[in-house]
Amino acid sequence: MALQLYNTLTRAKEVFVPVDAAHVRIYCCGPTVYSYAHIGNGRTFTAFDLLARVMKHLYPKVTYARNITDVDDKIMDRAKALGQSIETVTETTTAQFHADMDALNLLRPDVEPRATGHIDAMIAMIGRLIASGHAYAAEGHVLFNVPSMPDYGRLSRRSVDEMIAGARVEVAPYKQSPADFILWKPSADDQPGWDSPWGRGRPGWHIECSAMTAAHLGPVFDVHGGGLDLIFPHHENEIAQSRCAHGTQVMANYWVHAGFLTMSGDKMSKSLGNIFTVAELLDEVPGEALRLALLAAHYRQPLDFSKDGLRQAKATLDRWYGVLRAAQGETGEVPAAKVPDEVLAALEDDLNTPLAFSLLHELANRFHKETEAAARQAVAADFKAAAGLMGLLTQDPEAWFRWVPKGAQGLDEAAIAAAIQARKDARAAKNFAEADRIRKELLEQGVVLEDGPQGTTWKRT
Repeated sequence: MALQLYNTLTRAKEVFVPVDAAHVRIYCCGPTVYSYAHIGNGRTFTAFDLLARVMKHLYPKVTYARNITDVDDKIMDRAKALGQSIETVTETTTAQFHADMDALNLLRPDVEPRATGHIDAMIAMIGRLIASGHAYAAEGHVLFNVPSMPDYGRLSRRSVDEMIAGARVEVAPYKQSPADFILWKPSADDQPGWDSPWGRGRPGWHIECSAMTAAHLGPVFDVHGGGLDLIFPHHENEIAQSRCAHGTQVMANYWVHAGFLTMSGDKMSKSLGNIFTVAELLDEVPGEALRLALLAAHYRQPLDFSKDGLRQAKATLDRWYGVLRAAQGETGEVPAAKVPDEVLAALEDDLNTPLAFSLLHELANRFHKETEAAARQAVAADFKAAAGLMGLLTQDPEAWFRWVPKGAQGLDEAAIAAAIQARKDARAAKNFAEADRIRKELLEQGVVLEDGPQGTTWKRT
């Protein structure tokens, strides 16, 4: 089956037809690096990581770009509140972002442009918009002339009046229309700024992505997206700038948006105290467990996040890694295999992860039911290939079962090995009461023993 994606632009699921099948180009709006990524961010970036993985599986060359917004008023405010330089805030936050995404097993994007590295391109694009009548300068600002674009609002499907009523529109005397938005604004002496034909200043948020996508993916590319909350105004304004600057009918052919994440049915908010950062959750569970939890619901559907769901994801991966551990115990290494057709078909159907995960469960069950060694290995190979395409089961099973939460108190590996040897000696001496005592004592300390043909293995609960 061909890859299908739900296109926000048309409100329909469509067969994906690339601009150039030899080189697919996709873009996801990345973080504004003023604070640590929360799990809502993590969900969006994990969904796009999965899309990039599937596309790289299907096409010979894929360029996946995800930007870093490192000039923004939120960053300036954060730096001032912390008494730090803007550079310190952005570098520290960017480093944490990379560490968080690596822990979630996200592939690094092929291109990761930074806004501050594309100021000249933004100035040039703004100049073209002014020259074509789609923007105007006023009192040190440059604004996009929304009425100059007849089909503005096509992505969000709202009229200009509706957008003005439903958005936080800055009222300013220099605006020709209330809906006009900032492309460039003046900077005070203590604010980041660059020289431009309109005075020293800095770019608006929307123009940053328009300039970066054009520089790295071209004026028209395949897929653009991010979180559902970016449809308006960010993506709507990106489309307006890019189309009018380049004279194209579209900016990207497919617009893909990840759904909202809630906590116990409530929207995440600071006032409710229900915002978790990726970093703090990684102290409690392995990154793959958080990845599985974030992919559990279809990426376009609301995801109600809970600690129970996170524990269930960890338990599921314990079982799945148990399949790989058993298979490796029989042959030493699980052989390579192609991704099973039914799993690939599920992912080609607009990244249907619930169906793909149900197929993984079926493969795990089939492995345990098989009695013939070659058949078990074939199932294990399919299982590993399918999970690997989704960025799961990519580490050694023994490393997985040895993971401990941050700050956890428990036996170290040397003590566990000594206890297992003592239990083995007790069993050899037919002192089964002592062997049972050791097993129970280990269990009380969070260590489960599993006896098999190749000996005793262990895992932490």
